Amino acid sequence: MIIGTAGHIDHGKTELVKALTGVDTDRLPEEKRRGITIDLGFAPLLLEGVGTVGVIDVPGHEDFVRSMVVGASGIDLALLVIAADEGVMPQTREHLAILKLLQIPRMVVALTKADLVDDEWLALVRNDVLTLLGDYPDAKIVSCSSRTRAGLDELLRVLRDTLSDDDRKSDDLFRLPVDRAFSVRGTGTVVTGTVWSGELPVDSAVRILPAGRATRVRRIEQHGRVTGRASAGNRAAIALTGTELSDIARGAVLVRDEHWQPTSLFEAVVLMDRNSAAGLTPRSWLRLHSGASEVGARIVMNEPGADNSERVLARVSTDSPVVLRGGDRFVLRLPAPLRTVGGGVVVDPYARRRSLPEITANQLERLSTSAAARLQFALGAQSGRGARVVDLPVRIGCSPAEVNDLINTSGARLGRHNLFEPEAVEQVMASIRRIVAEYEIRSPLSLGVPAQTVRENVRASEELADISIREMERAGEIESFGPLLRRRGWVPSLTEQDVEASNRLAHDICAGEHEPPSVGELTSRHGSSVPGLLRVLERQGRIVQVEVDRYYDRDALEQMIARLKGKLVPGQLYVPAQLREVLGLSRKYLIPFLEFCDRSGVTERRGDGRILRETPAIRLDTSAAHS
Repeated sequence: MIIGTAGHIDHGKTELVKALTGVDTDRLPEEKRRGITIDLGFAPLLLEGVGTVGVIDVPGHEDFVRSMVVGASGIDLALLVIAADEGVMPQTREHLAILKLLQIPRMVVALTKADLVDDEWLALVRNDVLTLLGDYPDAKIVSCSSRTRAGLDELLRVLRDTLSDDDRKSDDLFRLPVDRAFSVRGTGTVVTGTVWSGELPVDSAVRILPAGRATRVRRIEQHGRVTGRASAGNRAAIALTGTELSDIARGAVLVRDEHWQPTSLFEAVVLMDRNSAAGLTPRSWLRLHSGASEVGARIVMNEPGADNSERVLARVSTDSPVVLRGGDRFVLRLPAPLRTVGGGVVVDPYARRRSLPEITANQLERLSTSAAARLQFALGAQSGRGARVVDLPVRIGCSPAEVNDLINTSGARLGRHNLFEPEAVEQVMASIRRIVAEYEIRSPLSLGVPAQTVRENVRASEELADISIREMERAGEIESFGPLLRRRGWVPSLTEQDVEASNRLAHDICAGEHEPPSVGELTSRHGSSVPGLLRVLERQGRIVQVEVDRYYDRDALEQMIARLKGKLVPGQLYVPAQLREVLGLSRKYLIPFLEFCDRSGVTERRGDGRILRETPAIRLDTSAAHS
């Protein structure tokens, strides 16, 4: 677990950390020379009943707030340090505002330098602090002195009690924002950071984002000790193989899962300082701080709703890719004059450009705190495109196991790769109903509409079309008949005119005997209804389709096959010229007939000739579905 300090410059943060841990976190020569903290410092703290926790000491000077944001991101408890002799100061307020924006869950206040003031003054400062801590009503305030060590035992006890419950999940995706990178002789490139989620064993393959470089973990240390695994809520130093120092810097993120993606466009619930927000336009540049990264950003916000909620939905675009996850907190600062103006929580890290939907205050609150709400939001944003299931643990911000539970309770429809909102499925189902109904009107003699025709005309992905067809089949609305789809119970209906026309067709085909007219010739004689009527005759068993453009009378075809069987010797090879003499057919009719016999199991082609099968399996079954 991680404790992060916060507070105004020269209020004794570094001295307090040194008094608690025995470690001077000011490591840079410039820090020693100037007597102020410039960059992050780190120290281990042993708390009875909790174990060793990491302490991050942050700079208090206003010029180094960016480092303070890096240090405060991902901590479990904020140790707000306020000097008793000065009380609340400007950076006290800004640091506290940042802690609120980052939604740091727990806080302890240390009133340092208590030995320099009397009890009356100390009581006044305590009252000021209580007024300041509006969002942290349960925060404990401890008066102490790093010089005399008065109150330090009580402070350690309060820290221990506040950190006694840890609900981090080990089965989550691994992520570590890098706050330091350096080279060690004999080891190579080493990065440090706080493990935000998941676990990382030694020898694991990892990726460095946003660059996407692949590498492997050589060695892991926590609090100066070699360990086989880095776990959530702990500081870790990780040595990487085959990685140059130039390949990685503060702001990079180590991940294991391949589905993490950098993003330059995301949607979020933001809370802005009203005075600052009034002067912002979509072209205004801000500095966005997330984890250990800092990038330029522009923001487009919805107008506040009728309820005058301070939170609004916004779309943020960045000038460089960042690694974000649903539920992540971020801070927004103006570059000039340099100050914090707002922040928020990521709702969808993989947003697409669209009109921002109107969201109520209650919905904004749920989006800020609920992965289930973010799932519904992402599905609505994707609509018919669907959301990739493998992206959801990152996109909505929960463990893979939790994603499965949310899918099961969300009512969303799961395809092979994507998840779709119910409304998208209902829209496609409505399109299928229309297509099937129109096809029945246009082709009343057909057994149904080809399924491929349906998929091509619903204007949806094949995956979404398949889900919709499956749902309609389960509901009993439609049924599959071979490659066809039709309303359940649909039966083609013949009018008296259809019956007369089909009889005329059957007569013409029968009259043609062994050389019947083609479909094209029949259409010229009898009109455009011929193809449908031919399929009706075929389903009735009166004719058989021998080639794509020609049907034969069934009796005539059986006579031809009988003649072929009676004249040929099983096992003997016959070339087409010999078979033409047997059947008395021209080549135009002979070759398609022989190919039909091959398909039906009467003959078998060998080279340029054919043999009669000894036990032919003649198949003249015409019950297969035809459109």
